[in-house]
Amino acid sequence: MKIDGTAYRTIWPGDDGASVVIIDQTRLPHRFETVTLRTLDDAARAILTMQVRGAPLIGATAAYGLALALQADASDAGLAHAIDHLARQRPTAVNLRWALEEVRRHVQPLPVGVRTAAAYAKAHVIAEDDVETCRNIGVNGVALIRAIAEKKHNGEAVNILTHCNAGWLACVDWGTATSPIYHAHDAGIPVHVWVDETRPRNQGAALTAYELGRHGVPHTLIVDNAGGHLMQQGQVDLCIVGTDRVAANGDVANKIGTYLKALAAHDTGVPFYVALPYSTIDWTLGSGRDIPIEERGADEVLIMLGRLADGSVVPVEIAAPGSPAANPAFDVTPARLVTGFITERGIAAASRDGLLGLYPERRETAA
Repeated sequence: MKIDGTAYRTIWPGDDGASVVIIDQTRLPHRFETVTLRTLDDAARAILTMQVRGAPLIGATAAYGLALALQADASDAGLAHAIDHLARQRPTAVNLRWALEEVRRHVQPLPVGVRTAAAYAKAHVIAEDDVETCRNIGVNGVALIRAIAEKKHNGEAVNILTHCNAGWLACVDWGTATSPIYHAHDAGIPVHVWVDETRPRNQGAALTAYELGRHGVPHTLIVDNAGGHLMQQGQVDLCIVGTDRVAANGDVANKIGTYLKALAAHDTGVPFYVALPYSTIDWTLGSGRDIPIEERGADEVLIMLGRLADGSVVPVEIAAPGSPAANPAFDVTPARLVTGFITERGIAAASRDGLLGLYPERRETAA
C-alpha cells in the first residue's frame, strides 16, 4: 500500500541477503522509521515489543526470524531452540506457530548446510502468499461494500466501523479488514471509516488512522465507547474487523473490545464481518474457550505515549498513582454474533460448516 504516494510493505529482505527490514510500528504515527533485523533475538524482540504486530505479519516475521537464527546454528538443536523461542513471544496469534511449522517442515529434512537459504526462500513464499491472500480477501469483501453503496443516494459514502488495526500494517500488504475498504476506495466507491482508537495501545489511532490517511481513505477517529452510539444513530452500515485466531466452530479472538462491538452490532442490526486468512484458523480448537488470552503489562494501561508541541514523543502517566491495572489483550466473540467471514476463498457463515464449506480439505482434521 502507499504512504504519501510511495508503496511500502511491512517487511522485506535486506539488500545484503542476510537481514530483514521492518517498519517500526512503535514509532508510528509520529515517526516513520525502519529497523534491520539480523539475529534471532532481533526478530523475537520485534514480535514481543510489537515493532511488528498483527497475526499475519507476526507469522511472516517469525518465518524470517527462523531463517536469521539458522545463520548462527542450523543444527536440529538450533532449529528447535529458535522455534521454541519465537513461539513464546506472542501466545494468542496462531499465525506465529503456523509459520514456524511451515518453515520447519520445509528445512528439517534438508542437509544443515542448505537450511538457511531454504528457510529464507520459504519465508519469502509465506510473505508473498500473505500479500495475495489479503488481496483476495479484498476482492471478495468489496462486494459487500458495493451492494450497500448501490442502495445509497447521491453518492453518499458507505460508513464502515473497524476495531484495532487489521490493515496492511498488520499484514505484509493490503490488510485483512482493510483490504475490502482499499479495494472499494481504489475502485471509486465512496467509503468512510470509523476508526476505534483501540486502547490501551491505540493501534486504531496510531496505525489504522495513519495508513488510511496516507492512502487517502476518508476516516474519522472515535473513542472506543462511541461505536454503539453511532450504530444506534444509523451512522454505521457495516463493521469489519480482523482476528488473531478463529476456532473451528467460528468463535473469534481479536483485540480487546471486539466483543462489545459485536454485541452492539447485533442489537442494532448492523452486519458484523470478520476478515481472515486461512492461516488464522486454528482447526485444533473446538471453541473460543480454548484460545489462550495474552495478558500484557500494566504499563500499557497506565502510561500513554504522546507528541508534545516541540515534536518530542514522551510517555505520560494517566492513572491515579499506585492504582493497579489489568491488561488482557484480546477477547473472544462468539460465532453467533458474527454475520460472516471474509476469506481469500470467499464469504461464509461463521460456523464450523461455514468454514468447512470453504476449506473442505480440513474436514477430517477439524476439532
